[in-house]
Amino acid sequence: MRWSDQGVGVDDGALPGLGKAGLVRSVQTPEFEGVTFHEVLAKSALNQVPDAANLPFRFTVNTFRGCTHACRYCFARPTHEYLDLDAGRDFDSQVVVKLNVAAVLRKELRRRSWTRETVALGTNTDPYQRAEGRYRLMPGVISALAESATPFSILTKGTLLRRDLPLLRQAAQKVPVSIGISLAFYDAELQKAIEPGTPSPKARLELIRAVADAGFAPHVMVAPVIPYLTDSVSHLESLIAALADAGAAGVTAFPMHLRGATKPWFLEWLAAEHPALVRRYRGLYGRGAYVTPEYSAWLAARMRPLVERHGLSGAAGLRAAASAGAPAPGPTPEALTLF
Repeated sequence: MRWSDQGVGVDDGALPGLGKAGLVRSVQTPEFEGVTFHEVLAKSALNQVPDAANLPFRFTVNTFRGCTHACRYCFARPTHEYLDLDAGRDFDSQVVVKLNVAAVLRKELRRRSWTRETVALGTNTDPYQRAEGRYRLMPGVISALAESATPFSILTKGTLLRRDLPLLRQAAQKVPVSIGISLAFYDAELQKAIEPGTPSPKARLELIRAVADAGFAPHVMVAPVIPYLTDSVSHLESLIAALADAGAAGVTAFPMHLRGATKPWFLEWLAAEHPALVRRYRGLYGRGAYVTPEYSAWLAARMRPLVERHGLSGAAGLRAAASAGAPAPGPTPEALTLF
C-alpha cells in the first residue's frame, strides 16, 4: 500500500484528542509495520519554553509528536497523554506529523515581534527519526530559519541528518548552527534492547565523523547514563575513546531521569530483562524521578578523568550544572556538563 493511495476523505476513526490537533488523515504503510502516522495541519510551529524549565534557549520547533526510536527512557513519553494516547506503545507507534510545519514557521518568523533568538530542534522527539526520510520536513524548517537570520541548534540520534549536511553548511554561512548527536551506548546489543528503533552506535559514530568533516564541531550527548548498565569504567572508556576518534568536539553527560509515565514503562522492561536491578533502582530513585545526589557526584568523578584523557573537556573544563544545560533530553537537577 503506497501512502499516495490513501484518501483524505476516508473515515479513519481518528483517535480521541487528535481532532483538535488539526487531523488530516491517518496513514499506515508496510515500510513502518505497526506504526500509524497521524498527519495534521499545525496552527503554530514555534513553541516558547517556560522560564521555569531553566534551559539555555526559549524557543523550539518539533516536527513530530511520538517517535519510532522507541527509547525506553524517553522523557517525552508523557506528552502523548495530552492526545488521549498512552505513553508506552502508543508513543512508539502513533506518530503525529506536522505536514505544514515549515510554512507555518516561515509565517511566524516574519512577525515584527520576532527577535531572532536561537531555536532548538530535537528537544522533544527526534526530527530525524525514520519518518523524516518520507516526509522531508527538515529541509523546509532549516531553510526558513536560515532565511530569517535565526540561529538554531539540532540534536538527534538519526543518521538521516547526513542528507541535510549540504543545506546545513549553506545555513551556517548565514547564521550560527549547532549540531549535537546523542549516543549513550557503546554496547550495540544493549542499545538495541533499550533504543530498538535507533541507528547503531557504529552508524552514529560515522555520523559524528561526517558532521565533523563537514566543518561543524559536533557535540555529543552521552545521555542518559543508565545506572548499573552503562556506567561502568570499561563501557564509558570505550565510548569516550570512540567519540574522540570520530571527531567529537565535546560531550554532555547526565544520569537517566524517569518522569511521569516514563518511569513505570522503563521499570517494566527492567523487571523483565534485569530483575536483579529492580531493588537497586528503588533505592536509587526512591519515589522521585531523579537519582540521588550521591550517584550524580559519583558519576561526575568517574567521567571527569575519562573526558579529560581524551581531550574532550576543552578550554571551559568540567562543570556541574543545576540543569541539563543542553537541548535534550530535558531538564534535570542532577546533570553533568562537559565541554
